[in-house]
Amino acid sequence: MNFFVKMLLSHVLIVVVALGALLLFSELLAPAFVRGHVERMVALIGPSGAELRPDLERGMRSTLTSALLASLPLALLVAAVTALPSARRVVRSVGLLSEGSRALASGRYERRLPEEGNDELTDLARSFNRMAAALGQVEQERTDLITNVAHELRTPIAALRGYTEALADGVMGPEAAREALQREVSALERLAHDLSLVSRVERGHLELHLSTFPPADLLQAARERFEGAYNEKGIVLAVQVAPNLPQVRADFGRASQVLANLLTNALRHTPAGGRVTVGAALEGAFVQFFVADTGGGIAAEHLPRVFERFYRADPARSRGEGGSGVGLTIARGLVERMGGCIRAESMPGQGSRFAFTLPAAG
Repeated sequence: MNFFVKMLLSHVLIVVVALGALLLFSELLAPAFVRGHVERMVALIGPSGAELRPDLERGMRSTLTSALLASLPLALLVAAVTALPSARRVVRSVGLLSEGSRALASGRYERRLPEEGNDELTDLARSFNRMAAALGQVEQERTDLITNVAHELRTPIAALRGYTEALADGVMGPEAAREALQREVSALERLAHDLSLVSRVERGHLELHLSTFPPADLLQAARERFEGAYNEKGIVLAVQVAPNLPQVRADFGRASQVLANLLTNALRHTPAGGRVTVGAALEGAFVQFFVADTGGGIAAEHLPRVFERFYRADPARSRGEGGSGVGLTIARGLVERMGGCIRAESMPGQGSRFAFTLPAAG
């Protein structure tokens, strides 16, 4: 028996049960109601009406029972007719849901259900469509991740092959080959480390060691670490710290890592003679840290995606200078794990400004 027949029979069965209950209660309650009417009729007929009392009671009860039994076929017909549209809709919705589930199971994540009406079935279709869209996005991200990782690995692997062939052919000396091979192996190790860190951050498996420290300490540590590289490229590294800033509550090492990622990007994309400003200011119950550069900036269509894994507005330059493509993804994950948020602002030709917040202590 298919689902449609079951749905239709269930509606009819409900009507049958209701009529049966009505008939039973009428048989139980009818005597009291009938007796009252009979007594009034006997009073109107007069003394001879007393002899008619049993016949009147039987006649009225028989009439009531016959009327209820006679209404049963009509009630069943009405139940079947009225149940037909709703049963069809439920069966159609279940069929579409079943078909859609099979489509998702086979990898066709573009499948969607029609959202008709304003009831629970429509809500179910809407939830299914949201689930299908989310699964499709996850699958797309998985595919993009595999493609991007393969692309990232292709460059160092090709370089390793070239160096080993050059060493085997005697074109490159052992010492030069050793340095080149170590450089490419380090690039592979850095990529593997960054991918592992992204995975742990996104799954929430990264352990944090929270402490309280002044914002100026974080900025000073960053300046000491990067000042030499900035001077070597001819870029001014300036520090701006607002007065009377509260201490922040965060993981000092991870916050330093976020700031290092932003300063590394600024160094990579700011030409010689430019300026990068790193600083801190109060933002409500948070302290905002920022890195602003005078580089070429980021086009508006790229700005919303700069924190995505492997996304590059300028792929060739970033890859050539050793970026793994997940630095900003790591920065976003670390900041959010510490209770803050990160954002990017930029205008092409006017530089970029990256800012993140950390909770103020107390």
